[in-house]
Amino acid sequence: MGKRLFSAFLVLALGASMAFFAYRSGLTEENTVSSSEASPAAGEASFSVAKDNGQTLTVWYADDALSEFLSTEALAYQAQTGTHIDLKQVSGVDYLEQINTASVYDGETAQDGSVYEAPDLYLTTHDTLLRAYLAGLADPVRDPHQIMIAENFPETSLHAVSCDGKYVAYPLYYETNFFLYNKTYMRDIASAKVEADTDRAQGVAAQEAIDAEGGKPAEDNKDADGKSGDDKAEEDKKQDEGDEKKEEDESAAEDGEDAEEVPADEEEGDPMGEEDAQASPEVLKQLSTMIPSTMDDIRNFANNYDAPEAVEAVFKWDVSDIFYNYFFVGNYMNVGGEDGDNNAIFNIYNKQAVECLSVYYDLNSFFSIEDEENTYDSILQEFLDGKTVFTVATTDAVSKIEQAKLDGNFDFEYGISVLPDLSSTLKVRGLSVTTCMAVNGYSDNKDAANDFASYLSFEKGQELYRKAGKISCKRGCVYENNEIYNIMNEYEKSVSLPKMVETADFWVQLEIAFSKILNGADPDETLKALSDKVGGSIESIDYHIPVQETIGAGAGTLLLPE
Repeated sequence: MGKRLFSAFLVLALGASMAFFAYRSGLTEENTVSSSEASPAAGEASFSVAKDNGQTLTVWYADDALSEFLSTEALAYQAQTGTHIDLKQVSGVDYLEQINTASVYDGETAQDGSVYEAPDLYLTTHDTLLRAYLAGLADPVRDPHQIMIAENFPETSLHAVSCDGKYVAYPLYYETNFFLYNKTYMRDIASAKVEADTDRAQGVAAQEAIDAEGGKPAEDNKDADGKSGDDKAEEDKKQDEGDEKKEEDESAAEDGEDAEEVPADEEEGDPMGEEDAQASPEVLKQLSTMIPSTMDDIRNFANNYDAPEAVEAVFKWDVSDIFYNYFFVGNYMNVGGEDGDNNAIFNIYNKQAVECLSVYYDLNSFFSIEDEENTYDSILQEFLDGKTVFTVATTDAVSKIEQAKLDGNFDFEYGISVLPDLSSTLKVRGLSVTTCMAVNGYSDNKDAANDFASYLSFEKGQELYRKAGKISCKRGCVYENNEIYNIMNEYEKSVSLPKMVETADFWVQLEIAFSKILNGADPDETLKALSDKVGGSIESIDYHIPVQETIGAGAGTLLLPE
């Protein structure tokens, strides 16, 4: 009974944080699929099924976008190992509480007559792992194939799945933000710059040639008729061409053919036309130097940009969501340490963070972004419509843009880069959330569960984007879209959402603080008040996880703070 009460207490602590980030998970109705019932998707290879080993693993997940990926890979795993995989898609609301209830009462009958069945492993976002670990719902990984190393996954992933110095889940895919820009608009500017530089260089070369001939302009070399030798040569050339053209026309007329006029620009490709400009090394080189590296660059760009008629804003992002604002202060806030699980580390109030918030206010004022009128979805749609040049987007934007291109609703090219720093001295770090696969501490099949989790995380990372539109944490995945590699660069430098139980309310309060500053509140006073409020709350809890006692109970182990 004590274990059940303690587990329930820890899981209920999830409420605020899971509600705040629930929109990032698919909220779906329960659906169960067995790998033995699934059939290969079109284009999938068929496997000769291994001998049934009589073992079955139950896997829970919430995001409907993962259904195809999980179904096909569960079938492939069964074919290789003989282990059946039962997939259960459940609602993302109170997700961890559902897992806890099913685990504690596994095999018992619920009030509605159904029988509780605990998952052997489940997908979850990394910020829930500390609560799951303390409730006995996330068992330290056994890593049977030794995949949990920096050569295979970024340090960001490994820190994300760490609690109390242990890996307690296998990283699968991530969400982070990055700088998204309209490459068509930027290439047009680069092309114009290259053309202008070429004209300028030709002018300089012509002047140098004149100077080399003693400084005499062409007028000094004309004859009595006012014509130079070059003029006469040009006239003779035109006369010869005219005679040849006349003969061709007469010959065509004799054959009864009408000579059809072909526009000059259609006779051969314009070397600086759109297609050639795209492939021009000079244009591409110029383009690479024009992507803003600081917010100062964006302001300078806006001040000098001769925008096309369709463009309504140079730079816009969702200022109402902390996930898209945190990068302003992310490099100067430390919440929970590297693994995000140490409540003894909480530093958000410092000189650099205050300066960053001042830049945030100035930048919003410069671009006149209203938090009540804009959402992430509306801003992304404006980008798709060509109304915005730059924005801050998350990984889901890639699949949305690609789908819009297929549907004929996106007529541009796009580019992705890391987030620009605020200035040469104030650096940025975005926020990231890593979705991972945890092995339930209550499971009787931990070895098999670890094997399947390792299989999905390492061997099948390549399939995540193709089948689910998710970007794998695994290094070395190959993508046809080269822009995706730039997202990984941003993820590697990002800050993982902390796991601390005490900071569940911090993100709501920080979002409120950003809103206050946006509306004119003093950055220094606002940040200090937030630091005192949340910091005081953490100190009053006085909770540390490194020292624990364990109580063995059934399949799981209860971890109690000292």
